[in-house]
Amino acid sequence: MNMERGQNHQNRKPPRLGRDALVAAICGLVVVLMVGASYAAVPFYNWFCRATGFNGTTQVATSAPTGAPLERKIAVRFDSNVAGGLPWKFEPEQTEIEVKIGQVVTVYYNVTNQSARTTTGQAAYNVAPLTVGSYFEKINCFCFTEQTMAPGEKREMPVVFYVDPSIAGDHDNDALNTITLSYTFYPVRDATPKPLAASETDKAKGNL
Repeated sequence: MNMERGQNHQNRKPPRLGRDALVAAICGLVVVLMVGASYAAVPFYNWFCRATGFNGTTQVATSAPTGAPLERKIAVRFDSNVAGGLPWKFEPEQTEIEVKIGQVVTVYYNVTNQSARTTTGQAAYNVAPLTVGSYFEKINCFCFTEQTMAPGEKREMPVVFYVDPSIAGDHDNDALNTITLSYTFYPVRDATPKPLAASETDKAKGNL
């Protein structure tokens, strides 16, 4: 009788190996989902910032505004920074200008590769106050692509922008009189290979 009870008790006990495998599978699935979510969050966050101007992210315009500039003026200041590991000198030609709202303006930054080797960098940017990012429209900017500089090379880099006239209808910005555009160049470790132009290819063949 006692032996039958013992056998029944053993039959009711779930197999430990199968239970451990199930727990491990669930944990693995959770880890995969968390990693996938973290990778998906980065491009989604970047898209959200570009679409809304959140965190001072400027907008990308394809053309100038259609109407005439407003009489209201705003001072635009220019800031430049270089992250560690990139041996560049980077500074704006002008530290501040005054522009009309809706006026298309071109300014220049000067960059010098101070090292004896070819280096590549790419700029990140934002504007302050952070709430005006959705009104700061850039038509052309060096920050859109990687910049590769030869040893000792100097380069003039343009930025074409305007302040969207719709900012005049945002009464939260009625007292706004200064915008700061800030760039930081970061080193690019694995630069994207750039194809040679036809003339460069022919020149290279001639040197063989």
